[in-house]
Amino acid sequence: MPAGSNKKRERQYEHIKESQEEQGASNGRAKEIAARTVNKQRARSGESKTASRTSTQDKKSAYERGGERSHKGAQGPTKDQLYAEAKKKNIDGRSAMNKEQLRKALGR
Repeated sequence: MPAGSNKKRERQYEHIKESQEEQGASNGRAKEIAARTVNKQRARSGESKTASRTSTQDKKSAYERGGERSHKGAQGPTKDQLYAEAKKKNIDGRSAMNKEQLRKALGR
């Protein structure tokens, strides 16, 4: 738990950590997710001395952003999804194709 936390944030941290472990995350990963979540909440509410711009100004969750801050934005369907579609359409040579080739073969 981050230094300078209050009882509420400690309870929040434990709750998130336990929830992540129940969902199958490793202990280390669960701790990381819980700490990041609590730190972001502390930053948004003004409880921390320093905070990143994204912690204080983002109003959307990562899921809601949908790749807005990734290097190229949302990339559409994955290669595996394109491959599955190509398999359904029985496109020849699909196993040797990369993502862009699958996209072209499917007419996307």
